[in-house]
Amino acid sequence: MQRVLAIILGGGRGTRLYPLTKMRAKPAVPLAGQYRLIDIPVSNCINSGISCIFVLTQFNSASLNRHITQTYHFSPLSEGFVEILAAQQTPEHSLWFQGTADAVRQYVSTFREHKVDEYLILSGDHLYSMDYRPFLEWHHRSGADITISVVPISMAQAGDFGILRVDDDGKVVEFREKPKGEEGLKGMAMSGRASGPWREIPAERPYLASMGVYLFRKEVLISLLRDKSNFADFSKEIIPSSVNELKISAYPFNGYWEDIGTIESFYRANMQLLTQPRPSFDFFNAEFPIYTRPRFLPPSSVAQSTIVQSLICEGSHIAESSIRHSIIGIRSRIASGCSIEDCLVMGADFYQTEEERREESARGIPPIGIGANCQLRRAIIDKNARIGANVRILNRAGVSDAEREAEGIWISKGITIVMKNAVIHDGTEI
Repeated sequence: MQRVLAIILGGGRGTRLYPLTKMRAKPAVPLAGQYRLIDIPVSNCINSGISCIFVLTQFNSASLNRHITQTYHFSPLSEGFVEILAAQQTPEHSLWFQGTADAVRQYVSTFREHKVDEYLILSGDHLYSMDYRPFLEWHHRSGADITISVVPISMAQAGDFGILRVDDDGKVVEFREKPKGEEGLKGMAMSGRASGPWREIPAERPYLASMGVYLFRKEVLISLLRDKSNFADFSKEIIPSSVNELKISAYPFNGYWEDIGTIESFYRANMQLLTQPRPSFDFFNAEFPIYTRPRFLPPSSVAQSTIVQSLICEGSHIAESSIRHSIIGIRSRIASGCSIEDCLVMGADFYQTEEERREESARGIPPIGIGANCQLRRAIIDKNARIGANVRILNRAGVSDAEREAEGIWISKGITIVMKNAVIHDGTEI
């Protein structure tokens, strides 16, 4: 694995995750109350023995850069690193990254300096636990130029992913990017058609979707980026155009995998962490830990409260409240009399002093956290939000989508989002 260089793509706008991406890059969006999405691929690399990791950034990258810089430090006696490469203007490239392949192309001279045999290209916004060592072994045994990790999905999901068709040996014979409807998927179903590792593809999930996990032989990637210089994206252009030119292998991944591409998928992925007796994604796996920034926070304080099937992160204070099927993030402050259900509360970036609270209270501004006697249902409360007393966030009207950005409120697929740094005054009903 020391001959593999990992390149994590973290530069997309993340428009479908707005407003969580209004002030941060998509890989910097908080996960499970105390992690960031970028922690997942970086931890997968570290756990797989890959210690040379680049992260390509572009939009709203300040918090992502800060998190990576403060989190990942390798021993000075090793050659390991997690290094940020931000979009920049050079004599050869005067534009920002135009796509996933263009982002790698703009830094290919940097990657070529490292003595490696393969490049591992990863997305910075997927939730999954994967040991890349069997993936590399599959790549070597198949003699492939490119290997793509795939998962079976349903027809309803297929329009959001690159879909592959393979032969019995796992060689990719066709690749369609985000095909729409039955006509676009015609002939791509794999259940009941293949043998070997592909024969167990379930009928309810008959299509093979690319996970956005690519392994390239070094010289192959360099040649593709040079020869297909007018192509900006791997999944839309470079991979489909190379199916008949190169040997592309598909690797069957059997674990949990979630593309955190929308508010709905983000909310669902977080709520699935509360599944009992085993969550969909296991943060408690001692053999495959997920790393994040050490914050040195005090233990959480919980007084006279009812907590059912929830995660309470460090540094929180909860007083006389009921919390059910929810995630309470770091430094959360929940006053007495609150009822919180099916919510993701991201917490805060800092503690306020008593003096700050008094001064803001005198100006009619509630402190950071959730005030007394609030009711919250099916909501995402972003970082540093200030929710006053007697607030009701219940969406009783069943509104599916609404943009009330001036009020710090956004509703997506019936999920209410209180935006980062928003102020919700006493007695507000949503």
